[in-house]
Amino acid sequence: MKRSDIVRSIQVQFKHMRAADAAAMVDAVTDQMIDAVAHGDRIEIRGFGTFQPRNRAPKIGYNPSTGQPMPLAAGKTILFKPSRELTKKMNG
Repeated sequence: MKRSDIVRSIQVQFKHMRAADAAAMVDAVTDQMIDAVAHGDRIEIRGFGTFQPRNRAPKIGYNPSTGQPMPLAAGKTILFKPSRELTKKMNG
């Protein structure tokens, strides 16, 4: 599913809404989510799942072409944990 699919589904559900308004709504929600995770906050969407920022420790990786070890710097990533409801729906 792409952003345009989400905008279209909002328009279908709310027939009076223009495409530009639906797109602005999707953008506002995603911007808030991005800002929250960037500040280290946890996002919980009931029935869908949670997004949590995580710190990755530095480690030694290997160059695939030469096999030489190379240091990989510490970094940040996002962990998504689906809700039980979503997991049940996915597994039938």
